[in-house]
Amino acid sequence: MIEKILLADSGTGNTEAMMKVLMEIPLIQRANITVLHVVSPQVSAEGMTEKWEAGGRTLAEAIKNLNLDPGHVTAMLREGDPKDVVITVAKEIDADLIIMGSRGLKGLKAILDNSVSQYVFQLSSRPMLLVKDDLYSIRSVKRVMVAMDKSDSAQEGLKLGISLLRDVSGGELVLVHTVSNLKARPFDETEPDPSKDPVLTAAAAEAKRYGIKSTLAAPEGKAGRRICQLADDKNVDLIILGSPDRRPSIAKGMPDLDRLLGESLSDYVRVYTPCPVLLTRIAN
Repeated sequence: MIEKILLADSGTGNTEAMMKVLMEIPLIQRANITVLHVVSPQVSAEGMTEKWEAGGRTLAEAIKNLNLDPGHVTAMLREGDPKDVVITVAKEIDADLIIMGSRGLKGLKAILDNSVSQYVFQLSSRPMLLVKDDLYSIRSVKRVMVAMDKSDSAQEGLKLGISLLRDVSGGELVLVHTVSNLKARPFDETEPDPSKDPVLTAAAAEAKRYGIKSTLAAPEGKAGRRICQLADDKNVDLIILGSPDRRPSIAKGMPDLDRLLGESLSDYVRVYTPCPVLLTRIAN
C-alpha cells in the first residue's frame, strides 16, 4: 500500500524524527524513500552556488541521520519554489505518501505566511503525513487513531491503519466516529454509545480479523476539538484522517479560501493536533 515515500526535508523540524520511527514498522521498511531538499532560486551565480552547496550538505546530513538502506533511498536536490517542487516530484516518482513538516498555521495566516505544507495539502491528491514543528516528541507508532465515517477516504484510512499495525507488537487502533465538515450536518448518524455505533463496530471487527486491538470512542462535542482532545488524553502516536480531494480540476490552480479559512475537519486537526496526522486522499 505504501511503496514510494517522498520525504520533504527542509533541514529543520521533526520530519527526520518521524521517518526514523516509521522505519520501525515492517510495512515502511519495504518502501522506497526519496529524500528531497529544495533550494530557492538566486539572482547571482555566486548566490546560487552557495545555496546549492548548503543544500547538498543539508541533504547529506539528512541521509546520514536517517541511516536508511542505500538500496531503498534516493537523495534529490532541486531548485525552485518548495510548494511547486514538492508537488512536481511527488508526481514524478508517483509517491504513495508525502511526509512534510508543518508550522500549524491556520486560516488566513497560512495564506499570508506562504505555508508550504498548506499549499501542498490543498493542491495534492496524495496521502500526506504532516508533522508539526512544535511537537515536543515523536513517539514510536503503537497507538493509532482513525477518524471513521461512511466515506471512502475513511475506509481507506482504516485499511492504512491496519496495514501499519498488523505486524507491530502491542499495536492498538483508537476508532472514533465523526463527520468531515465542521459546519455541515452529518450525512450519517452517530451513536452516543460507541459499542452500538455500526460504523465503529464494523471497523473494530475488521481490525480484529488481523489481531489488532481496538478502542471505540464516542464523538462528543465538536468533531475537530474532540479528536485532538482524545488523541492527547489517550497518548495517540498518529492520527489517520480521511481528507478527500475536495477541489474540482478546473480550480487546481488557485487556493481554496473556504478550506484555508478552516471549515473542514482536516483543516482543524492539522492545526491543533497533538501528534503527527496522516491525511488519506481519494481523488474525486
